[in-house]
Amino acid sequence: METTTTKIRVWDAPTRVFHWLLVFSFAGAYLTSESERWSLVHITLGYTLGGLIAFRLFWGFVGTRYARFTSFVKGPLEVLQYAKSMATLKPKHFVGHNPLGAVAIVLLIVSGIAIVITGYAAFNDIGGEWVAELHEVSANAMLILVGVHIAGVVAASWLHNENLARAMVNGFKQGKIADGISRMWVSVAALLLAVVLGYWYLQWAPLG
Repeated sequence: METTTTKIRVWDAPTRVFHWLLVFSFAGAYLTSESERWSLVHITLGYTLGGLIAFRLFWGFVGTRYARFTSFVKGPLEVLQYAKSMATLKPKHFVGHNPLGAVAIVLLIVSGIAIVITGYAAFNDIGGEWVAELHEVSANAMLILVGVHIAGVVAASWLHNENLARAMVNGFKQGKIADGISRMWVSVAALLLAVVLGYWYLQWAPLG
């Protein structure tokens, strides 16, 4: 039985590029939400958010081992058990997302979809004032979820003595060789980044 650990590939490049582009897009859209001057930036980043979520849903079915929803989305019982183990300060270690982290990810995706749909409707005057209010509520809910997610990352990093944020940058964690993924799929990540940057250029170049 393999017991020794080494540096293994866990987070593929598309997952990591998606993650940080989503962080930038949401933060940028949130910060420009109240400004008429930056309204085009807000709208562009909002549509980017929608495109990124669409990609993540696709990659959640065809991506590498730990990117797939089947590898980390758990039932209520397992989520509750993991939450209880967190309270004992001795939670079970997961190579990919832990059950609580998975819940946060699913909720972030759902809130992101709500933001994009209500934002599109509000921008095109569909549904009235309540849609704009729902858009704001969805954005604030996502902000809260981001805070909870960050707190969870910090707590899990401390409890497992590993830097989860760094792993989402370089893709590596400590683990058994057999648990690592075989490819990083840099080409897919490069394509995703090129599409997003190209879209931004087409939207913002006329402003220059």
